[in-house]
Amino acid sequence: MSQPENLRSLLESVANGKISPDTALASLKDLAYEPVGEFAKIDHHRHLRTGFPEVIWGPGKTPEQIAQIMEVMRERTSVVMATRISLDVYAILQKKVRGLKYFQSARICALTPPEIIPRFPGTIAILSAGTADLTVAEEAAVTAELSGFLVNRLWDVGVAGIHRLLDNLHLISSASVLIVVAGMEGALPSVVAGLVDCPVIAVPTSIGYGASFSGLAPLLTMLNSCAAGIGVVNIDNGFGAAVLAGQILRTAEKLSSTSESNEPI
Repeated sequence: MSQPENLRSLLESVANGKISPDTALASLKDLAYEPVGEFAKIDHHRHLRTGFPEVIWGPGKTPEQIAQIMEVMRERTSVVMATRISLDVYAILQKKVRGLKYFQSARICALTPPEIIPRFPGTIAILSAGTADLTVAEEAAVTAELSGFLVNRLWDVGVAGIHRLLDNLHLISSASVLIVVAGMEGALPSVVAGLVDCPVIAVPTSIGYGASFSGLAPLLTMLNSCAAGIGVVNIDNGFGAAVLAGQILRTAEKLSSTSESNEPI
């Protein structure tokens, strides 16, 4: 069960007299955050506040620390994610964490239900300029899918062969939100934003020759885009782009529900 479902079930059990207030209090005491050893404090309330659960940042943590955090989170949320996990680290983790899945192209480890079904309306389309950008693009795609969103992928459609993009206009025009991932000079998001009527989230990657300065050149290109309606996240931040796209769709759903409830009878 997700965190909101756990909380609702607990409150209903108190109301029905199935558990005592003291027992409920014992269960609620760690909802704000829960210590794991002396190295982590898990924010269990984050899903209630923001709509997205806490996600584990892999680099800088030992496999043992990641495994301990995952086991604690497993009891509180339906999906547990760890990002930037190398294949070597996964090889250790899979021996410690039962049922762990590895999305190698995205460098994401996750504990998930057997089937991930989109829970939110709308479609997030993710475009990559080149094959070298796929790791970042897949991080965005897998993050969005595990968060309950429908994702369409369109790879290797950079401006060096712009006919590849134009041949797929029907796909990008049908998207609710677009995430556009590009390195080198980073021109693709600006081109795409001039063709569509939905929000575009630009993700610069560290792919490119020396003068791209490990992603700084595409970052500046995207920030200076002449096309309107572009938001830019940090270099290689596919995860952040997916969360922003999800927040856009969730906000649209919330506004739609509010509008419907305010309609005259």
